[in-house]
Amino acid sequence: MQLPFRLGSRGSPLALIQARSVASALCAAHSWSEDAVVIVPIRTSGDKNRHQALADIGGKALWTKELDIALTTGQIDAAVHSMKDVETFRPSHISIAAMLPREDVHDRLIGIPSLEVLPYSGCVGTASPRRAAQIRRIRPDIEIKLLRGNIDTRLEKLANKQFDATLLAAAGLIRLGRNDVGYDVPLDQMLPAAGQGAIGIEALADSAAWEKVSIIDHYPTHLAVQSERQLLLRLNADCHSPIAVFAEILEKNIRLRACLYTENGKFSASIDKEISQPSDAFEVGSLLLNQSPPEVQALFLPRVLSER
Repeated sequence: MQLPFRLGSRGSPLALIQARSVASALCAAHSWSEDAVVIVPIRTSGDKNRHQALADIGGKALWTKELDIALTTGQIDAAVHSMKDVETFRPSHISIAAMLPREDVHDRLIGIPSLEVLPYSGCVGTASPRRAAQIRRIRPDIEIKLLRGNIDTRLEKLANKQFDATLLAAAGLIRLGRNDVGYDVPLDQMLPAAGQGAIGIEALADSAAWEKVSIIDHYPTHLAVQSERQLLLRLNADCHSPIAVFAEILEKNIRLRACLYTENGKFSASIDKEISQPSDAFEVGSLLLNQSPPEVQALFLPRVLSER
């Protein structure tokens, strides 16, 4: 493999900051000069269409499809992703080589300090089925409206009074140097999406690039996110699925918390278990589904059965 090492990334300000973090880690690990890694911005389908919900136009693959093509055709050596945007089922020839240390996993409420103080029938902007279901469970009166776009776009629409409040990932705000924006929603009110706060780097499986990237892997983050994704795998989950899941690495085990919701948030099921390895999360998904109320099972069980 020849230098410079080519890192593919979406072209948004946050994505480029994440790619530069990966480039710095690679240069430090391999004692490369700064110009040994180049970032190749790639415009994804998700960036081109910001007016419809992802679930309606192709799902999370809209963030990865063009980067996958660039990897497969040799235009780039590795691709940088926000792990919460990486679909559950991935091409077999592409593999996650590394993850950087995980950032804050909280969701941040922007515009108001808490959902409790939002006026009756207030409006919250989000494109996330998970966030929408969790909000509706806390405040059934709240109106949910579609809000997509990068962080600046969402904040601008909020400032223009198109919404009373919105939610953003704390990790993105911190990486953009905007840690003073918003209020953390407690995890007992709102668990994150699988992979939230984690930056992943994919490469072709068994390639020289994969070996180069694997050196910077932060194993505890990889272990936690892999556990979360195993639960999604059991439930055949996609971007339509109102699922919240968070894995924490303990001294000897992994604490896995997960919640399933109906789309209106009225019915839910939760689980909090310690597991010994990521593959155990697959069975936790089965336990969670089995103990769910019929309304939740009606949403998730057809997806699970379709994989049999």
